[in-house]
Amino acid sequence: MKTKLYKLIAKLNKVLLPSYSKQRLDLSKASKLQMALIGWRYFVTTNALD
Repeated sequence: MKTKLYKLIAKLNKVLLPSYSKQRLDLSKASKLQMALIGWRYFVTTNALD
């Protein structure tokens, strides 16, 4: 049940949130908001894979 919820959130993230890897964002120059979005996507992705 939990992984299904995270998989749904991961799909929504893919559609709604920007992909910084495609934009070639340098992590040392990322703003706090961009770092928070990267962290959120990482958290959701790791929980969707469990």
